[in-house]
Amino acid sequence: MAKKTTKNEAFQKFKADLKAGNVGCAYIFHGEESYLREHYLGEVRKLLIPTGFEEFNYHKLEGKDLTVQALSEMAEAMPMLAERTLIVVTDFDIFKLNEDQRERMIAFLEDIPPYCCVVFVYDTVEYKPNRTLKKLLKAVTDHVETVEFVAQDASDLTVWIARRFKALDKEIDRQTAEHLIFLCGGLMTGLIPEISKIAAYAKGKTITVKDIEAVADPVLSAEVFRLSDAVLQGDYNRAAAILGDLLKMQTEPILILAALGSQMRRIYTARIAIDAGRDKYWLMELWDMKSDYPAKLLLSAAKKTTAAWCADAVKMCQVLDRRMKSERGIDAEGELKMLLVRLEAQRK
Repeated sequence: MAKKTTKNEAFQKFKADLKAGNVGCAYIFHGEESYLREHYLGEVRKLLIPTGFEEFNYHKLEGKDLTVQALSEMAEAMPMLAERTLIVVTDFDIFKLNEDQRERMIAFLEDIPPYCCVVFVYDTVEYKPNRTLKKLLKAVTDHVETVEFVAQDASDLTVWIARRFKALDKEIDRQTAEHLIFLCGGLMTGLIPEISKIAAYAKGKTITVKDIEAVADPVLSAEVFRLSDAVLQGDYNRAAAILGDLLKMQTEPILILAALGSQMRRIYTARIAIDAGRDKYWLMELWDMKSDYPAKLLLSAAKKTTAAWCADAVKMCQVLDRRMKSERGIDAEGELKMLLVRLEAQRK
């Protein structure tokens, strides 16, 4: 029976097993970090499938219209001039199967041939175990190793970023790498093209913040941080320009508002931390931050305002959020612009 582990323990165990050359019979791969998922899927393939025999021993199936019978028949096929076969099944939501297929899946998971490895990859479909389907859940728990690929810790990610830049004959220090993560997000999948762009743009060997700012595409949270910072500095024109750019990029107003509301809540907690004599580590624990870089930015922003203003800002965002979700025909873009005006007015 598979031992119950946390997602990080499961990932570390999976990496250790691969390093030792041990590959199980069934896996579920899911999580937002698709770069890592594809990397380790490739590592499994390299371990199991000899070069030149992929056509006979490596099979890829799409979950749509797939039946458990077809999967079972493929799994039973003996490998050719190899010890194992590998079947990768993409977006086959085993917890959405009908009763007949579900029973067949339970039987399949309980008796996968030892010469076969099946990997269920959840890509566009979210992996959500249904705990009411107890027999299927038990079969998955007992016979399948579930590996979630999540955004890496900042320490691992900055090392990886430095390695990617080094391969492009560039260097980057830890703080600049942390700024890149803040600006472009913490997923390797999204960072890879940004690193390539920045390396191609940079004239010097050492990457600078200016190089990053010049060509990188910021994620929504970074843009909204800039917007809120402009409001805190009393620079309404810059805040309005950032909002205008987001709207021109056809970012949904409700998404901008959600990000802005979240940012205001974070600044509010940072202001509370300052007033209570707490430090960045308290914020990091509160918001489950992977590095102190965003915590330091929050504390810096919170020093420009008061707890009372933050409380009013959070309330204004909440009120507009309810209106956007409940009122028909509301001018969402116009209301966002008015929200900035009200936030700016509260600063005076």
